[in-house]
Amino acid sequence: MKTVFVLFDSLNRLALGAYGGNAIATPNFDRFAQKAVTFDRHYVGSLPCMPARRDMHTGRLNFMHRHWGPLEPFDDSFARTLSKNGVYTHLISDHLHYFEEGGWGYANAYDSFDYIKGQEYDALKVLVSPPIERYKEKFDNRHYAFDRLPQTANLTRGNSDAMAWKKSRAAVSRDFLKEEADFPTAKCFSAAFEFLDLNTKANDWFLQLECFDPHEPFVAPERFKEAYDSGYEGKVLDWPMYEEASNSPQEIAEIRGNYAALVAMCDEYFGKLLDYFDENDLWKDTSLVLTTDHGFLLSEHEWWGKNRMPYYEEISHIPLMVWHPDHGAQSGVRRGCLTQTPDLMPTFLDLHGCEIPSSVTGTSLVSLLTEDAPVHESVVLGMFGGPVCVTDGTYSYFHYPEDLTGKDLSLYTLMPAHMRSHFDIEELKTIELAAPFDFTKGAPVLKIKLDPKNSQLGADGQDFGDCVSALYGLNSDPRQERPIDDPARVDGLIAKIGDHFARHDAPIELYAHFGLKQPPPNQEAAQQYKNKT
Repeated sequence: MKTVFVLFDSLNRLALGAYGGNAIATPNFDRFAQKAVTFDRHYVGSLPCMPARRDMHTGRLNFMHRHWGPLEPFDDSFARTLSKNGVYTHLISDHLHYFEEGGWGYANAYDSFDYIKGQEYDALKVLVSPPIERYKEKFDNRHYAFDRLPQTANLTRGNSDAMAWKKSRAAVSRDFLKEEADFPTAKCFSAAFEFLDLNTKANDWFLQLECFDPHEPFVAPERFKEAYDSGYEGKVLDWPMYEEASNSPQEIAEIRGNYAALVAMCDEYFGKLLDYFDENDLWKDTSLVLTTDHGFLLSEHEWWGKNRMPYYEEISHIPLMVWHPDHGAQSGVRRGCLTQTPDLMPTFLDLHGCEIPSSVTGTSLVSLLTEDAPVHESVVLGMFGGPVCVTDGTYSYFHYPEDLTGKDLSLYTLMPAHMRSHFDIEELKTIELAAPFDFTKGAPVLKIKLDPKNSQLGADGQDFGDCVSALYGLNSDPRQERPIDDPARVDGLIAKIGDHFARHDAPIELYAHFGLKQPPPNQEAAQQYKNKT
């Protein structure tokens, strides 16, 4: 078996025609939906970017134990498991977070990888003293905030406002995007075609082609931008802060147009991959899987982004399409059962005939390529320290804790790193050694007090004090605009949250944090730890 796994970042489900979108032309995503099995109720698990990828690698939710961080030493990565079973794994990606402190171990889990430079704030080229005054004239301060940079010649990470520094680096990289071939997505697909040219005759390999687009900043070649020109004539607006939307209708149209242009680029380049499958008859022996890590709010519900607000359907309900050469008779069918990001890991192992580790809580979806049968009664999703969302496919419920500070929470890890730094000394001073969880293979872990300033919530320094728990009916109100008052149903969904916590051996304090009944202690893990000590 050979597999190509295509992973885009922040690809909204409703941006695709195959899922009912009509604002963006996506002929190639729609073309693949006619070839593949399309999953209509596929949801995220842990949020945002790297927590989602840890779910993908390990086949289990990780947001109950820690936030953004590296693969843990006890994690069962699908890439390592495939390699141990003789399947060659290769990653092609421009996702810069793999190469920061909080992304350690993911790219290294593959037999080899190609890293494409220049996405987001990754430096395509380096200008120690960039022309900030020129950038202030070009970019809208609401999205780039260059006035928060220090009045010094050289910009460094240590002497700058973090977000403004990142965006200054992005502005530098944009100066060097001269041709379409210079764009990271174009380079990712070029590297994929080179891999395929060299290896289509080989067997037993897994290629992950991962593009950071259409994640912000929403920057696409001009020919894509022209198709979604909003008529806006102001400064550049393509990198919204994660905050409540207060823009004019014209500004909203411009930001959405920039996102649409980037989705259109992703669609066209994905079409080139479909053409390659056609021309080289890869459909007969190669699986092809398409999905994303999460969606993004483009002023829906009066919000931009994905971190602080409730995890509305635009964020949490994501596309998934799967082609398997043995199930060609199922081309174009759709599945209505609940599925979730952690299901990808056991699916990949199943595709290649590998045993699924006992730590996995996800379910292989290979059987669903034959028939639509339920694999999850409900799914739960969230971000460490934030609210928890639970859905049974008919209703969704956002459950916020009474204490919104997170001061009662601790992180459990053997890899104490944030997105772009190690844990600071004050955090490390709180370390205690905690007993193993049921997925740590008998190893104790570090228990570290959560410092709210290092939470991923808000990402722009805001809290979520104005957000409240809410229940929605997805069939009657798919856009989640009218909360329902149904205490009995809420109680039932809260009980399901507790069931998911128990299944993932969540820390005891998490139950108290969300006002849930605590389960009995994990006697087996506790006894293993006692025996070792």
